[in-house]
Amino acid sequence: MGWRNRKGNPVHGWFIVDKPEGVTSTRTVAILKRLSNAQKAGHGGTLDPLATGILPIAMGEATKTIPYVIDNKKEYEFTVRWGVSTSTDDREGEVISTSDKRPDRAMIEGVISSFTGVIEQVPPSFSAIKVAGKRAYDLARKGEDVALSAREIKIHDLSLVKIIDDEHAVFQVVSGAGAYMRSLARDLAVALGTVGHLIKLRRTRVGPFSLDTSISLDELQGFGHIAAVLECLLPIETALDDIPALALTGTEAIQLRQGQSVSLFRKGDLERVAVLGEGDTVLATDHGKPVALAEYCAGEVRPFRVLNL
Repeated sequence: MGWRNRKGNPVHGWFIVDKPEGVTSTRTVAILKRLSNAQKAGHGGTLDPLATGILPIAMGEATKTIPYVIDNKKEYEFTVRWGVSTSTDDREGEVISTSDKRPDRAMIEGVISSFTGVIEQVPPSFSAIKVAGKRAYDLARKGEDVALSAREIKIHDLSLVKIIDDEHAVFQVVSGAGAYMRSLARDLAVALGTVGHLIKLRRTRVGPFSLDTSISLDELQGFGHIAAVLECLLPIETALDDIPALALTGTEAIQLRQGQSVSLFRKGDLERVAVLGEGDTVLATDHGKPVALAEYCAGEVRPFRVLNL
């Protein structure tokens, strides 16, 4: 029986792209997959087309580590326009209401603290959240009323960067997973007795990935050959910098790769596991090369994501 090569090469690691405005996250992934001739790719957290900034793109086995990136802290800078609300909570929607009220610095600084910590947030109706199996934005585009439930999110820090003029203010935010900046802009305006929408959004950090480690899509497209593109690839483990690494012996690595647990009860093992707590996730490595994500439990390391590198 014949077999077919999967299209592309086995490319593993992360591209940290500074996404330009006007391109979808899905399209950016497709471009990187083509530029690196990779078999498999995915992204670590969607950015809307109007947003710019950090879009981590996982190639090959790095796709298995995407949840650790998505669940990490994210940093943004966004600009709100006061006095106008839109159907999408950003500048791409239709105007649905207006207000003559404009907040001043004292008013803005007075409400900021009520938007930090764990807060309830209703996602925008134009979002990828599923309602009865369908994407909210598909229903909203058809003119259907989309009633999304409020959910708990965490805002670690929110600050006013500058007031551009009566109509516009710039904010900086550090948030947990699942927070929508469009909703934050909308809700800030309402708390200030007006309406508003987001007109500019830039993501400056996702977990360990910042603008310092990023490369623009234009630059990547300008290289012209795969070798130069692949030089910008970061190792898989850069996404897992806050997960403790556990060095394995060759025999242990073989066991884990086969999906078997490794017992660490011997006297010499105690030093290796001294920093681990029950139920901790560890990155098992063999000569510095990632082998698997595993759970440390009852003196054993049990693999739950084997990385085939």
